[in-house]
Amino acid sequence: MNHNRNKALNQFVKVVLLLWLSLIIGCKTAPEPPEVKHAETQEHNLWRAGASIYTPEEYTTYKTALRKGKEHLINENSRFAWFRNYDSIAIEFRSIIKQGELVQQKIQQQKELKTKSISFQISYLKNRLETLKKLSVLINEGHMARKDITRAELILKEAEGIFNKERFTDAEEKLKYLSPYMNSAIEAIFPILNRYVDGNQIKKWRSWVNETVSQSKEQQSYAIVVSKIDRLLILYKSGKPYKSYSAGVGINGTKDKLHQGDRATPEGKYRITKKLSRSRYHKALLINYPNEDDRAQFAVSKKKGLVPRGIGIGGLIEIHGGGSSSMTYGCVALENREIDDLFSLADVGTPVTIVGALDYENNISLIM
Repeated sequence: MNHNRNKALNQFVKVVLLLWLSLIIGCKTAPEPPEVKHAETQEHNLWRAGASIYTPEEYTTYKTALRKGKEHLINENSRFAWFRNYDSIAIEFRSIIKQGELVQQKIQQQKELKTKSISFQISYLKNRLETLKKLSVLINEGHMARKDITRAELILKEAEGIFNKERFTDAEEKLKYLSPYMNSAIEAIFPILNRYVDGNQIKKWRSWVNETVSQSKEQQSYAIVVSKIDRLLILYKSGKPYKSYSAGVGINGTKDKLHQGDRATPEGKYRITKKLSRSRYHKALLINYPNEDDRAQFAVSKKKGLVPRGIGIGGLIEIHGGGSSSMTYGCVALENREIDDLFSLADVGTPVTIVGALDYENNISLIM
């Protein structure tokens, strides 16, 4: 009887053990919420998108929340499998993911702002450099500015390449290197060019030309007008344009001549004093520089310290041959065949008026 009871008890225990083992084997550990993996991927994507650059404060807050979430996950994972509950973890990580989405939106907004800002800067600088280049070509003195303009163009090209790769911060840094070269170019040419947009200066030049043309009309004679910025010599006959020739001027010809050796072409009302059928540059028409106005200007400039000590006013300014494309030491140069033509028409005493520009709307003012 006892034997049968023991046997039955043993079988019961075996059944219970089997049931218990089946429950253990059949019960799987609850999986981590998918939000955890999502948040980890999101954090990596935010880092790659430059969150630390574009939204540093929001990104720091996001990373702090993510770190705390991971700590809570570790604590939950340390519990016995049967007792793990990821409901609160899932809720926390969903909140973190929403936070990350806001960071992503902010990054996109900042990138769009940067794109517009840098794109505008590049466009503006391109136009500015193009304008400076055009202005530098108009004046003989522009060769020094063109070196700086070329350097600035190379830097701008590099910045644009970096910008196209969406390296916005690097592009902004690169653009800063343009300023010294652009400022140097501006300092080299704008003091010269400003004369050509100065209403009072142009009014004076026009007055000289009008007086010269009127004299030609009254005396039914020839008169010569030279526009330095247009690099043009116009021969008037009886007050009307008769012929025109391309002309070269001084190496610093866009400036007004102040003294000997400055390589500038003088401005003022002159006359031909001598015809040279043979000269160093084919034929030449000598003019009466310096005149009284030139001497007065020289005296004022000397007092202001604009003339180096021991330097005189200079002279021997001519209209000569040698080629209109050449840069002179201050004279006006024509092609040989054209100085031949002018030489046959102009006489000693023919008025010669040299101005910077003929009108308010000149090659420089239209660009500036």
